Amino acid sequence: MTYELKPYPIYKDSGVPWLGKLPEHWHLRRLRNVTEMRVSNVDKHSKEDEQPVRLCNYVDVYKNDRIRCRMPFMRATAGSAEISRFRLQKGDVLITKDSEAWNDIGVPALVEESADDLICGYHLALLRPFANGILGDYLFRALQSTGVAYQFHVEANGVTRYGLSHSAIKSIWLPFPPLPEQAAIVRFLDFADRRIGRYIRAKQKLIKLLEEEKQVVIHRAVTCGLNPNVNFKPSGVEWLGEVPEHWEMVPNRALLRLEKRLVGKASGDYLLLSLTKRGVIPRDMENPEGKFPTSFDTYQEINSGDLVFCLFDIDETPRAVGLSKLHGMITSAYTRLSCDPSVVDWVHFFYLAMDNGKRLKPLYTGLRKVITKSVFLSAKMPLPPVSERGSILAYVEASNVTAEAAIDRARREIDLLREYRTRLIADIVTGKVDIREASATLPDELEAETLEGKDVLQEEEEVSGDDEVEGSVEEVEI
Repeated sequence: MTYELKPYPIYKDSGVPWLGKLPEHWHLRRLRNVTEMRVSNVDKHSKEDEQPVRLCNYVDVYKNDRIRCRMPFMRATAGSAEISRFRLQKGDVLITKDSEAWNDIGVPALVEESADDLICGYHLALLRPFANGILGDYLFRALQSTGVAYQFHVEANGVTRYGLSHSAIKSIWLPFPPLPEQAAIVRFLDFADRRIGRYIRAKQKLIKLLEEEKQVVIHRAVTCGLNPNVNFKPSGVEWLGEVPEHWEMVPNRALLRLEKRLVGKASGDYLLLSLTKRGVIPRDMENPEGKFPTSFDTYQEINSGDLVFCLFDIDETPRAVGLSKLHGMITSAYTRLSCDPSVVDWVHFFYLAMDNGKRLKPLYTGLRKVITKSVFLSAKMPLPPVSERGSILAYVEASNVTAEAAIDRARREIDLLREYRTRLIADIVTGKVDIREASATLPDELEAETLEGKDVLQEEEEVSGDDEVEGSVEEVEI
């Protein structure tokens, strides 16, 4: 369904650079004039002389657009006065007040359900709309818009941790349309979000299937080869099963060399690396806001072509093996292994397949689920003849290229959807387009079709098509 959205007939200058021009009949209001603000001081501790409560904390708000009773909240205690003051009510809006990143300040979530024991936790500000002044749903959408969010960002103070003062929060300017228009804006954006959620779930499923396909291709290739008519033999390894009968079983120590080269204090020439789901990557790409260590004395040097294993807390890590394409350093929590270039790709893909399938569990020892280095080096892996090994690796790499191209396209579409959604909210909340007529003609939908949270909208989502987002949103297909 496509709606032609046109501008309002007459505009006026808002006087706020972030908001630009507003429809002539709209007003501006500071947050203090339309809401009551309560900044929670309820911590996460439990005391015997207090009542049990559930705390809605920073992470609950940061990761979810909507706060609902069924969410897994932290258990704690609070005094009766705290419960009375910070108990959540339907229509409240919570915002993040403190964070390690300036652009994580002022992130909103709308309270859709309340309970007697559900209260606002620390590092959050509770905004309660004044009766007959502003709709909680509209306040939430206004705080999502870039024009309002930027005001929070420029007011955030700090160096390693950022925060908003009470006066800074209360002084934020909001676009303030009449109540009927607030309701129309909420109806239109909620409807659009439901459509976006459908795209998201479809693309999430596609990405998951492509990732699973990659794993299946790699696992079958490195354990069975490419010949469907080959004869098999027992590998002698409990967690591996059968392998082609002409493949050799060799211990890891015959292929891998355990080396540790500490970088010491000379860290200036090394790139800081980390092992993630995407492999061995620069730390600053993985987490631009992350804190670097003050000392690198325990970090080890990594060369291009080195294998990096995480042999400790295997179940807690996103990936237990990676092949470095970079020269840099990595924490000593990882195990660095060098390997002959002729077999390094094979070893990488084999253990990648074993890790993806959680096949290494029989090697675990102790309560921490670790694999000791001696056990790992004694473990055996299959090794095909050189010519066959080359064919298998070429097949796996070609299959990966095809799958990765499809995954990259899906992720690009996700990014476009994020941009589109952000621009849609900004343009509608600041009156750049008039949605009153379109909102009135929207079909009613089942209440069971709920809006998704930030966890959907910010992970593996989808947008259909490759349309770029430029200028104001003038045509919306939902």
